[in-house]
Amino acid sequence: MRVLTTSISGVLLLEPCVHSDERGFFLESFNQKSFKNSTGLDLQFVQDNHSRSAHNVLRGLHYQVQRPQGKLVRVVRGRIFDVAVDIRSLSPTFGQWVGVELTEHASTQLWIPPGFAHGFQVLSASADVIYKTTEYYAPDDEACIAWDDPTIAVQWPLKTPILSGTDKQGALFAAAFANQGM
Repeated sequence: MRVLTTSISGVLLLEPCVHSDERGFFLESFNQKSFKNSTGLDLQFVQDNHSRSAHNVLRGLHYQVQRPQGKLVRVVRGRIFDVAVDIRSLSPTFGQWVGVELTEHASTQLWIPPGFAHGFQVLSASADVIYKTTEYYAPDDEACIAWDDPTIAVQWPLKTPILSGTDKQGALFAAAFANQGM
């Protein structure tokens, strides 16, 4: 596995070794020992999630307040623009975002540590996204930052996304984190 850093410390791109031939391909999507040796992170994943979304659906920017989740994200069908927003109040990159394109063909995964809001937008006709989490989903602890928050100013590829009711009600970053360093 090859590990690439991003502009925000702790957010990593992981490139698994893909073995291809005329029959197709094989890759190890997760191996605890390889993950630890490559990243230096000794984590326990407690939940696997799978979502399927149509073109232009935007999910996010979600986070858990008291029980933050680390996420290992990959696309098994389609193409997405995946975004992590640093909401760690003591971080030098607090309020900054990083975005990467993940596709079924590249097999690249994105590691998003606890302390980040996460969202993605579907760029293909549809996309299947699978992600592991380090904490269980807790609906009573979930919060959402507005996808089009002007303070964060994520440069989403598609300008008029399809949103859930919850995502339409996302809070502005400045209000959600009023006393935390901005």
